Amino acid sequence: MLFSRGFSRIGRNSFNGLCRCLLSRRMDAHQLFVSSIYSQSLSESTQKILGCRDFFSWGSPPVFHSYRHQIHHQSSSIVEEPLDPFSLVSDELSLIADRLRDMVVAEVPKLASAAEYFFKMGVEGKRFRPTVLLLMSTALNVTVPEPPTQLREALSMELRARQQCIAEVTEMIHVASLLHDDVLDDADTRRGVGSLNCVMGNKLAVLAGDFLLSRACVALASLRNTEVVSLLSTVVEHLVTGETMQMTTTSDQRCSMEYYIQKTYFKTASLISNSCKAIAILAGHTAEVAMLAFEYGKNLGLAFQLIDDVLDFTGTSASLGKGSLSDIRHGIVTAPILFAMEEFPQLRAVVEQGFDNPANIELALDYLGRSNGIHRTRELATKHANLAASAIESLPESEDEDVRRSRRALLDLTHIVITRTK
Repeated sequence: MLFSRGFSRIGRNSFNGLCRCLLSRRMDAHQLFVSSIYSQSLSESTQKILGCRDFFSWGSPPVFHSYRHQIHHQSSSIVEEPLDPFSLVSDELSLIADRLRDMVVAEVPKLASAAEYFFKMGVEGKRFRPTVLLLMSTALNVTVPEPPTQLREALSMELRARQQCIAEVTEMIHVASLLHDDVLDDADTRRGVGSLNCVMGNKLAVLAGDFLLSRACVALASLRNTEVVSLLSTVVEHLVTGETMQMTTTSDQRCSMEYYIQKTYFKTASLISNSCKAIAILAGHTAEVAMLAFEYGKNLGLAFQLIDDVLDFTGTSASLGKGSLSDIRHGIVTAPILFAMEEFPQLRAVVEQGFDNPANIELALDYLGRSNGIHRTRELATKHANLAASAIESLPESEDEDVRRSRRALLDLTHIVITRTK
């Protein structure tokens, strides 16, 4: 119990030197619901949006500058040049990627090929979620000076191994959800390559997703922490709930921003928020600190998805790694259209008719192009990014250089999320 509040971390260079040994043989170491928040070709469709009078202000609205000013004022004690958050944990990311490839090996060759499809070199994606979780692990390190140095370092390595396991479980759940989503959406590309359902068929894609979830469960059980197991199990429930909400909306729900945010939390933000909370719980933090980690993940996840919704209209298939305008072509109404509907109520009639008719897509895009829908979605994303930053700023103070650097990287990630173009 003496060390239950957390363990200090050994220096980063020393830690990276030991990382490979640690990951090659891992030790078998022993809901909050989202609050309501409201305040004839592809090129032709894209041009319709890009040609609108306010497009250039959409790309870099003034609110972004005030956002950066706000964060750097709040964190005056740690303001330095922007960090590359991904480079801070690059060594661990590589080792986790190797470990994930080992974890998804199956006895049946076809299943093995399917399960490892998005873990192969070159198609692993941005590894955004493991990066957040590894940075959060360091950001929540607590120095406990009492134990001898050798014991403290051993305890720190054991804790880090358990937190890395959360990053691995999270990535497997995420990829499993992508495989299932692509089947439901009949997608043909993902991460710049053919989607698994397109390459190997729907049945194998579904089974591969199920296999990844089963491997995630086994890894999660090895932590022997019932609270963490419950958190991540709830995430899987939320993913299913969110997808069902998207498939079975009523007319009023489809046009409701509150419903959209609720669904977005389930489909996107629940995974990262509950995983961040699990990181804090494993480190022995108080409920208050665990909730701050949760709030960071929740708001970062919501901001991430809001920008995704913007990019679906303003990006290109090449930059996104999947088809642009995919949501509206599948009849999915997202924040930009919902905001446009407030300015042009007649757009609701188009939404209620559905988008099976290409003419309705063109009409919706015309209304969007004449509205502030894109700009207001970016503003809402920035609001959530600021809330995420505020959660980091509210963590207990620390003089540890690694902790401060990781917290600053988490702040920088909030800016990266809302200014990204792919």
